[in-house]
Amino acid sequence: MAAPEPAPRRGREREREEESEDESDILEESPCGRWQKRREQVNQGNMPGVQSTFLAMDTEEGVEVVWNELHFGDRKAFAAHEEKIQTMFEQLVLVDHPNIVKLHKYWLDASEARARAWKRWCTQILSALSFLHACSPPIIHGNLTSDTIFIQHNGLIKIGSVWHRVFSSALPGDLRSPVRAQREDVRNLHFFPPEYGEFADGTAVDIFSFGMCALEMAVLEIQANGDTRVTEEAITRARHSLSDPNMREFILSCLARDPSHRPSAHNLLFHRVLFEVHSLKLLAAHCVIQHQHLMPENVVEEKSKAVDLHAVLAEIPRPPRPPRQWRYSEVSCLELDKFLEDVRNGIYPLMNFAAARPLGLPRVLAPPPEEAQKAKTPTPEPFDSETRKVIQMQCNLERSEDKARWHLTLLLVLEDRLHRQLTYDLLPTDSAQDLAAELVHYGFVHEDDRTKLAAFLESTFLKYLGAQP
Repeated sequence: MAAPEPAPRRGREREREEESEDESDILEESPCGRWQKRREQVNQGNMPGVQSTFLAMDTEEGVEVVWNELHFGDRKAFAAHEEKIQTMFEQLVLVDHPNIVKLHKYWLDASEARARAWKRWCTQILSALSFLHACSPPIIHGNLTSDTIFIQHNGLIKIGSVWHRVFSSALPGDLRSPVRAQREDVRNLHFFPPEYGEFADGTAVDIFSFGMCALEMAVLEIQANGDTRVTEEAITRARHSLSDPNMREFILSCLARDPSHRPSAHNLLFHRVLFEVHSLKLLAAHCVIQHQHLMPENVVEEKSKAVDLHAVLAEIPRPPRPPRQWRYSEVSCLELDKFLEDVRNGIYPLMNFAAARPLGLPRVLAPPPEEAQKAKTPTPEPFDSETRKVIQMQCNLERSEDKARWHLTLLLVLEDRLHRQLTYDLLPTDSAQDLAAELVHYGFVHEDDRTKLAAFLESTFLKYLGAQP
């Protein structure tokens, strides 16, 4: 149960950080989206019944409030008194006086919502691990703990500390500096499997660490004694506290003592606790995102203007009863834009399809062969070929100051969300096909995108110049 109230006056001014830093401090949002719980805890004294108190932000009024949380451990006892508790809070919300702290809102954080969040978090983490492990050679994170997993305000998961192993192995021995192992922190020892450090790490190391993270997310916290390590007894108690048998089986398979018995990240995505048939809405959203370079930015708004809001969008026949109908007026453009943005940011990945082909690491990041370490005469290195597909293209042409040439600016968004901006002064002899071939040759564009890029450039030339240069 959470209820925001106005924050007490502070003697000092709080420094405002950059917007990106502010977003990383947001831990949770209210169901209505108005209040955002922040990382900073507030000392409210000894308030009866309140276990956690955090600073929060009222996004409508732009003021700080206090986010109070009441935890009810006995679910059956709470269910017996739920109506009485809700009546009490409804009465408190009605209290309004200029000299009394105002209770703005309350809501119940049900276990069903928490289970959906747990599944969404696990799916995103496994999606990232599946991507890393599918690289050639596989990328082993080796340091996956609750400290290296970040949850943004919109529910997007980001995994940090991914590349430190790759960089350390790619550097020559005399340039390497000792990297402090996270294993030195006794509080994180339980994230590392029993075989850690005994022989060469494999992808199973990350699966064990993920299983421990999934367990912590399911039970919210595994109790430890201060700064000491989490004991086996505490982990066992946490496992036994899981009421969902599918969730328990899922986590126990990740925590298998034998690394060969742990499933792969890709297989875990198809476990029955996570697997679900994707909705047509989600499949359509991914299709729109993949072809967004062919559509205007405000495609939802433009398409909505052209349809009759009273027309039937979908219908479910239910003879002999009247059919269930959905009309365009029931679909909010703002909700669709928000959903497309979430899909674009990776919150709802598609997992129920065959694995993509392994991603080849750039030569500088791949472990060098023994022959490459031998001294040899320097020779020109071929360009690395691009392995990522282009998901969005934008192109602009501007006249140079002397009006004699055209200046081309090309923005490419790759499938890992990398933005690549290229500029070029067009020559009279340049063609769209030649430019696309040159970008592929120098490793800026994937070979499979050559035809699509050439057609896109040609349409841009026709738009600005009236004819291909």
